Amino acid sequence: MKGETKEQRFKRVAERRARRVLDSFRSLSQCSNKRMYNWDEKQLRKMWDAINHAFKTCQDSYKNAEPEEFRL
Repeated sequence: MKGETKEQRFKRVAERRARRVLDSFRSLSQCSNKRMYNWDEKQLRKMWDAINHAFKTCQDSYKNAEPEEFRL
């Protein structure tokens, strides 16, 4: 939005994106219903590994978020 600070923009955008991630997790948890779905431990391990990797990558991006300064 025009005239908003970086902090205001972060709060607006991050809240919406975090809400979307949380909604996706709630949706994914519905797949745990064994009456409707069939899955095995190998499939779960592969899914959780991928999710954990994406989460760790996201976390690390905040740790390394300092802008690099150009120097000669």
